[in-house]
Amino acid sequence: MKMKKRQKKPTLPSTVTELGTEDGSKVYVVGTAHFSDSSKKDVVKTIQEVQPDVVVVELCQYRVSMLKMDEKTLLKEAKEINLEKLQQAIKQNGVMSGLMQMLLLKVSAHITEQLGMAPGGEFREAFKEASKVPFCKFHLGDRPIPVTFKRAIAALSFWQKVKLAWGLCFLSDPISKDDVEKCKQKDLLEQMMAEMIGEFPDLHRTIVSERDIYLTYMLKQAAKQIELPRASETEPRKYIPAVVVGVVGMGHVPGIEKNWNSDLNIQEIMSVPPPSASSKIFKFVIKATVFGLMGYGCYRIGQRTVQFILSMPAAQSYLQKLTEIRSQH
Repeated sequence: MKMKKRQKKPTLPSTVTELGTEDGSKVYVVGTAHFSDSSKKDVVKTIQEVQPDVVVVELCQYRVSMLKMDEKTLLKEAKEINLEKLQQAIKQNGVMSGLMQMLLLKVSAHITEQLGMAPGGEFREAFKEASKVPFCKFHLGDRPIPVTFKRAIAALSFWQKVKLAWGLCFLSDPISKDDVEKCKQKDLLEQMMAEMIGEFPDLHRTIVSERDIYLTYMLKQAAKQIELPRASETEPRKYIPAVVVGVVGMGHVPGIEKNWNSDLNIQEIMSVPPPSASSKIFKFVIKATVFGLMGYGCYRIGQRTVQFILSMPAAQSYLQKLTEIRSQH
């Protein structure tokens, strides 16, 4: 059924880049803008035309929840960045990476608020369309976000961290829907990030270039030949080329093309370097600031805030350490 519906010469959007493997597999990479209705249509059109065996999206397991959430809920979630989300991000990824995640969410929330459009619509469309294609697999192709954030933090000096955080905190430029569509040649979110991190080459390497390599590796893995079913164990194995659709931000397409014919090893870009001295200092400053703000909150709000703070794992840990010190004396 799928082979009959698959077009021999598919009519594809201009945002699609076709790549091939030595064994004949085909990979159609759809370059998208993360806040674009046009990108959603491009993804649907491509999947319907090529009827893929595998669909790979630029998401990791930490962001997979957006695939099954409706637009209204996502719009609300993207706009609301609160203390609870900050606490969850820090608990999941550590202080430094958690704060980095929240700052990047702020960039996404800023675009969401300006456009009234939830991010990741093209990934949700890919998920829906893949489910309509018989025997089509759905793969997450992006590097785990905690690894990216930890490597990004490790690449910056103390003052670079401060400067980047400052730029993200005071983001306020207005964005129109026309701006989004103009950025189809370079994704809006990635363009805004590129402008802010342009003076930090090491940050660009960890957030963009390394993920280009990881995405390329995952697309090549998905494009391995497919083994046909056998009537019996004695029957020889037969393989056919795979057809893959990749859905990634437009800014990653040049990097994927550049790395496509290279032998890739992702072991090095999956490692997390130990924290530097500047990271430890920045972490201490952030902790001191957070607890200072909490103390001020206690003074202004009262008992309810005290109970909330004392219930936090970090606060409980500090109280336990103080108790142990006192007992030793």
